[in-house]
Amino acid sequence: MKISFIIPRWPKNSFWDVIAFKFPLLSSSLLAGLTPSHHQFHIIDESLAEIDFDQEVDLVAITAITPLAPRGYEIADEFRRRGKKVVIGGIHASWLPEEAKAHSDSVAIGEADEVWVEILEDAEKGTMKPFYRQKERTDLSHLPIPRRNLFPPKGYLFHNLVQTTRGCPYDCEFCSVTALHGRTYRMRPVSEVEKEIQSLERSKAYIFFIDDNLVGNLSHAKELLTMLSHYRLRWVSQGPIHIAENKEMVSLMAKAGCHGLFIGFESLREENLSLMGKRINRIEAYEKGIQALHDAGIGVYGSFVFGYDYDDLSVFDDFLEFAERNQMEGAFLPLLTPFPGTRIYQRLKQEARFLTEDWSKYDMATVVFQPKRMTVEELQEGFWKVNRSFYSLPSMLKRIFNPFHIRRSLIIFGPMNLGLWPAVKKAEGSFRRLSGKPL
Repeated sequence: MKISFIIPRWPKNSFWDVIAFKFPLLSSSLLAGLTPSHHQFHIIDESLAEIDFDQEVDLVAITAITPLAPRGYEIADEFRRRGKKVVIGGIHASWLPEEAKAHSDSVAIGEADEVWVEILEDAEKGTMKPFYRQKERTDLSHLPIPRRNLFPPKGYLFHNLVQTTRGCPYDCEFCSVTALHGRTYRMRPVSEVEKEIQSLERSKAYIFFIDDNLVGNLSHAKELLTMLSHYRLRWVSQGPIHIAENKEMVSLMAKAGCHGLFIGFESLREENLSLMGKRINRIEAYEKGIQALHDAGIGVYGSFVFGYDYDDLSVFDDFLEFAERNQMEGAFLPLLTPFPGTRIYQRLKQEARFLTEDWSKYDMATVVFQPKRMTVEELQEGFWKVNRSFYSLPSMLKRIFNPFHIRRSLIIFGPMNLGLWPAVKKAEGSFRRLSGKPL
């Protein structure tokens, strides 16, 4: 069979569409690696290439996160009108399978690694089931080497995405990862990770370990980092701020080639952390932790969510002052977005605080619920203010372009900041034009 795996694009000129730094979807190349060799597998990322709806194809596989689901359904409907078989999967379809089934022949619910071959066999025979679900969670020791050669050669910031664990041991109210996987934390054998490291193209400068928490199990993390230290690598990943208190782990990460960590700080309000279930975070330890990572040459890319119940208008300036004082290299600064399947979705629904369930607006840049201590307009304006201010030239000069203190992490975070500076301005302008707000 000819199989096209399609990743829908963001709406034109939306917040994420204009950002130049795009990432491939690891699950697409993993499924390609699981596909028997007599099939032809093609990956189409609509953010980089147009879709040919008249292509010769036997099965179209579509995956989409919540804000891309409406576009995913449009693509599915267009292929089905041409008589093509369509299977939809991904996190949104996993929570709303009946919705996805209205636009497809089959829906893959949850992880699909261990049912993918069954889906293909049924498609060949013309006996596709309405829904597919694995009996157990994926055994990570059986993952194939992803077929990265199917990715477009240009357009992505990282080609080398590698996964060493799945899941997270924490249980944050807003997190779709925990909602999908539960509080499970599965580890891939380090020997298997090493095989994949050895398979990477050496010309690709950086690796992105896409684990939601690279150091969720310290014993596994130590074994992994020790292995990585035997190679000359530069990489970034995700982890909690409290790992900075573990001097041995920080030293191991630095020695193994870590240039940056994506860290979920989430809030500078203790009440918010308690409400979201992020009790592992201690605000009083944030600054010392950032300094410890900086001292080891590890950059900090922080995540802060705006719109939680104890946020008021002061939260935006508080963050900007904190970020500049601590010279944070980068930040992900989304609006609180209650994705289906999460506990925050259920809570806000019970409190009748939703403004819309138009999934295209669930882009983490549009207010979709009624906040408690701000108006909808104040929260929306605060979002644009904090992103515009953080990714401004004055802020960048204070945070990362210090001629007297050049960190190795500048290699990656410098270009990221410079790229986001015009992107945020363009996205805000597009948002205001579409919403009728003054520029």
